[in-house]
Amino acid sequence: MNLRAKFLFLGIFFMVFMPARSAFADDLKSVLQKLDVAAKNFHTTTADVEFDTIQTDPIPDTDVQTGIAYYERKGNSFEMASHIHTHNNGPSQKTLIFSGGVLRISDTGKASDAKTYSNFSKYQGYLMLGFGASGKELQEKWDMTYLGTEKIDGVMTDKLELVAKDPAFRKNVPKVTIWLDTARAVSLKQRFDEGEGQAYICHYADIKVNQGVPGDAFTFNAGK
Repeated sequence: MNLRAKFLFLGIFFMVFMPARSAFADDLKSVLQKLDVAAKNFHTTTADVEFDTIQTDPIPDTDVQTGIAYYERKGNSFEMASHIHTHNNGPSQKTLIFSGGVLRISDTGKASDAKTYSNFSKYQGYLMLGFGASGKELQEKWDMTYLGTEKIDGVMTDKLELVAKDPAFRKNVPKVTIWLDTARAVSLKQRFDEGEGQAYICHYADIKVNQGVPGDAFTFNAGK
């Protein structure tokens, strides 16, 4: 390829692709601005949830848990809980609760059996990912790429690829993809790629925003 042909090729490349990249940057900015607005009005969320742990290497395998998830935000205070009802089609009472900066997990649903992880507040920004987080809060934690729109359960969502700015988190989870309903500041789907053929997918349905949560949402033995 002679020099003139190279310059012609580069000119065509920039004319074709650069406007698209610029448009996607504008779309990301628009998504973050919408989240800033919606997050101000976000208080609670209740949703049916399915957690799929997927392994493609060395042996393909899928682990499926279903249940109900609760999120509540009051200013800087944030709580979340997942009450698992089924595990691979069998009954389950596994309960995960994050409250007051402490994460507690019980496989039996009983407080006496719960494992406690204190000083977990530094991970709060990752737990509230796609549930009440503003665009500004996402920018503080993630480097983001806009991937366009995609319909999830009949809802048109904005799809973002996230790479954590925290190197320790990024080492364990190199990439996260979320499908956002920006009007409500909630995500309908999240995919955490852990590398080496491992991924963790969260799918939320029947999402109810700002309709309150049960009084026992953030306690063990709830949701029976």
